[in-house]
Order: sequence, then C-alpha cells, then structure tokens
Amino acid sequence: MDFNFTQEQQQYGDALRRWIDKDYTFETRQRIVHSHTGVSDAAWQALTELGMTALPVPSNQGGFDGDAIDMLVVMQELGRGLVVEPYFATAWGAYFLKLAGNQYHLLQDVAEGRAKLACALGEKHSRYDLADIKTLAAVNGEGYRIDGTKTVVLHGAQADALVVSARSAGGQRDVNGISLFVVPTDMPGLTIRDYRTLDGRRAATVQFSHVAVPASALLGRLGAGCDMLDEAADYGVTLLCSEALGVMDALFSSTLDYVKTRQQFGVPIGSFQALQHRMADMYIHLEQARSMAMLAAARMSCGDPGERRRIMSAAKVRVGQAARFIGQEAVQLHGGMGVTDELPASHHFKRLAMIERTLGDIDHHLERYTAQKLFQP
Repeated sequence: MDFNFTQEQQQYGDALRRWIDKDYTFETRQRIVHSHTGVSDAAWQALTELGMTALPVPSNQGGFDGDAIDMLVVMQELGRGLVVEPYFATAWGAYFLKLAGNQYHLLQDVAEGRAKLACALGEKHSRYDLADIKTLAAVNGEGYRIDGTKTVVLHGAQADALVVSARSAGGQRDVNGISLFVVPTDMPGLTIRDYRTLDGRRAATVQFSHVAVPASALLGRLGAGCDMLDEAADYGVTLLCSEALGVMDALFSSTLDYVKTRQQFGVPIGSFQALQHRMADMYIHLEQARSMAMLAAARMSCGDPGERRRIMSAAKVRVGQAARFIGQEAVQLHGGMGVTDELPASHHFKRLAMIERTLGDIDHHLERYTAQKLFQP
C-alpha cells in the first residue's frame, strides 16, 4: 500500500495549514468559541474559497468528488488547528446525500458553501446504537410527518438542514423500518436548543413536533435506511480518526517543544531519560494510530460491508487508545499548565476525549470488531 499523498493532496493540506497558521490562530479560535454562535462566517467563507466544502461533493454537483484519503488530509489539518466550524458535520451529512443520490440542489449548495448540514441520529436512550430509534415518521398525505427528539446533534443549531433518522415501521431496535430524511432547520414544529460542548464546539437537542416534510425529503427508500446509516457512520469514523491524527500531531509537537525548553535543576527536563522514554512511547502510539487511520481511509470503499466494519472499528479502537495515552501523557508532562485554558494542550486533550466518544468509544468498537470476526466465513 502506498502511504504517500499525491501532489494535489499535499497542496490541499499545505494551503489549509497556511490559512490556519495565518488567520486561525489559537487566540482567534478562542474568540470564536466564546462568541454567541460559536462559529465564524468569515472562517467558513475561507474554507469555501479554499475548496474544502466542495471536496466531499460529487463532481456532477459542483464538487471535487474527494475520497476518504482526500478527506484525511483535510481533517488532519483541521484537527491540528482545532477548527470549530461545522466542517465534520457538513461533510458527514453530504455523504448521506451522496449515497441517496436525490438531493442534487442541496449538494450543490454545500459545495458552494451556501449550506451547512448536521446529522440528527442519536437519541438519549440509544447511546452508540444508531438503530435504536423512537423518533417516528408517518405517511402524511403526499409526504411524511416526523415526531421525536434527537440529542447531541453536532452543530445542529448552525446547520441549514438536518439528516434525520426516524422509524417508519417495526420496533424500536429493528434494523428494518429505518428511514432517513433531509429536513430544513426552518421547518414549522422544529425546536433546536443549542449549547457548547466540552471541547468548545456546539451541539443541540432537536425536537420534532408534527414536522411535515414532502416526499422528496426521503433519502433512499422508505424503511430501507439501515445500510445507508451503517455505511455513513463508518465514513464518519474515518473522518474522526483523521482529525484525531492532526490533534495528536499538534499535541505531541507542543509537548516535545515544552520538554526541550522547560528547565529543572538547571537543565531542560527533556534531558532526563525517563521523560525521553515517555516521549518515545507517545511517538509510537501516534505512528500506530496514523497507520490505522490511513488504512481505514484506504478501505472505506472496499465494497465488503463486513470488512469495512472490522477495519473502521479496529481504527477507532487504536486511534482512541492512542488519543487517551498521548493526551494524558501530554498533560502530565506539561504539569499544572497542561489543564489551563490559556494553553492549547488542554484544548487538544478535550477534543481527543470528545472524538473518542463520538460514534462509539473504545469498548463499543471492540465489541463490534469481535462480533464481525465471529460471523466471518
């Protein structure tokens, strides 16, 4: 397997890094986080001008038809810069629309930066099981009526449209009977409660009360959304693993700089052999996580759902383990400063903690990986 990026991919990453270094400094990010909306329209416009919003969109909808490897390059840089704009939520939502193949105008708006998306999939009882759905979708004339509540919808209040999972048939945990819809956030009966998350981003609780949507809002076929939901969730995992790489890269680099400059007993603490061993362990975890994240991105389109699930879960587990280890070691090596808001290290640590718990934590994916192996011929 070739682990080298193409020249075009490298140019994408370099352009994004230059913008972050120049216009999206840590101080700028802090001002955005504590603003009323928690995001910056100027930053979103910059991402659009750099072509980032067009990257995950198919070429016949005005995009660049980027694959998971292309997205790895972008998400890695966004993670390194701790960018809080709703890029992950929008790219993840665009993948649902891409799979459905019937939301051409909305995809074009995404490519041109005019539309932001969010995925309203989880519910308060479901934990990591996206098929555990109480939200209902009933036939309503020529369209559908949606009732229910979705929780921890990442950037739900900042989105122009939501990808929503609802049960149109079957019991609460049945894999059959799941339908997916795209719902504009200005629909009557839709209530969104916005709040800030641990890592400085935004999430929302979204309530649907007799929300009427047209038949064209349905993604795919009625009651047959489980496979689409499963594949898109794995795509979301690849994006998160890619972002985690950038966060860990930045945290490792800042910790290395710190131990080289922090003086104790008249010498840099990095000269102590015990701390050198700890930095070496951090580097090993980082490189193992990088290999697994790249494997996940490369095998996202393998065509075998069972193999895809195994690889995505293995990557989420290994990246999650590395994130915990590197985050905890970095905070300890920084000492008391490692947990202060004034230092980027604490924000990197918080973001890694949130990534590890998004779309399944280590324990969840260990169980999923084991189950997939048991059912292999």
